[in-house]
Amino acid sequence: MAESSNFAQASIPKFDGDYDHWSLLMENLLRSKEYWGVVRDGFVEAASEETLSEAQKKTLGEARLKDLKAKNYLFSAIDKTILKTITLKETSK
Repeated sequence: MAESSNFAQASIPKFDGDYDHWSLLMENLLRSKEYWGVVRDGFVEAASEETLSEAQKKTLGEARLKDLKAKNYLFSAIDKTILKTITLKETSK
C-alpha cells in the first residue's frame, strides 16, 4: 500500500517556476482524475442547506469533495513558500 501512495505522490507535477509547462501537466492530471471541471468552473455553495432536497445535498456534497480533492493535488504540487499565498482560497478555482 505504501508503494502505491509513493507512486501517486511522485506523479504529481511539482511547480518549478515554468508555469506554462506545469499548468499543462496539472490540467492533464486533473482531467484524468475528473476534477478539472470543478477547477475550471467552480461550484456554487448553497445559501442554506435547509431548503435543499436530499438529492441536492448529495450533489453539493459530491462537488465539495471533488473540490477538496482538486485542491489537495494543487497544494501537493506547490512549494510551501508559494503555498502560503493560496491557502486562504476557499475553492480550487
